[in-house]
Amino acid sequence: MFGDMMNMMGKLKETQQRVEETKKRLDHVLVDEQSTDGLLKVTMTANRVVKNISVDDRLLEDKEMLEDYLITTLNKVIAKATNVNETELAAVAKEGMPSIPGMDLFK
Repeated sequence: MFGDMMNMMGKLKETQQRVEETKKRLDHVLVDEQSTDGLLKVTMTANRVVKNISVDDRLLEDKEMLEDYLITTLNKVIAKATNVNETELAAVAKEGMPSIPGMDLFK
């Protein structure tokens, strides 16, 4: 039993290390989103850090429209990045979780 517990602790530590490595890797995974007409484009990492915003000159003429475009497009790219982030981290966590009877957390 003690050996099983040590094995489980080792596996959890290994999983924690893999999660940290995945988080670092997600700093380099880019997610793009653009407005429906392509006038605003946003690039963000899967860890939700904005890397680039490209604004067409036509949007610079209307402050309210630009603000609306920014809100809509940023919310979309944040949702995409969050989905990539959570999917990747969940896969690593699930893969490394020890099998404990009655504790199937990831169905």
